[in-house]
Amino acid sequence: MITIYHKSNCSTSIKVLNVLKESGKKYKIVEYIKTPPNAEELTSIIEKLGISAEALIRKKEPIFKENYGHKKLNEALCIKLMVEHPNLIERPILIKRTRAIIGRPIEAAEKFIM
Repeated sequence: MITIYHKSNCSTSIKVLNVLKESGKKYKIVEYIKTPPNAEELTSIIEKLGISAEALIRKKEPIFKENYGHKKLNEALCIKLMVEHPNLIERPILIKRTRAIIGRPIEAAEKFIM
């Protein structure tokens, strides 16, 4: 089973979801804008990705640039920001058991799915 944290109007997320559908693998879609992960879930995802919380933030999003782009952020604050503003979470995220990746570029997602 592969879980995809998906945003329905993101072109990359749509492409990765299509690869997942065509793979024939079982999958679960989490539309994380509609049902955002809580802090515990987000911490687990970050651990599976093997990155810092800050590395998962979309720093080009206006809410981040305007309010936090100039600040030094710790892990707890980064997680709090993503829980409160799920649009800040990089996408798509694919999770398979204990591993996860950010599905960019599409070739990385294809390799992970297969």
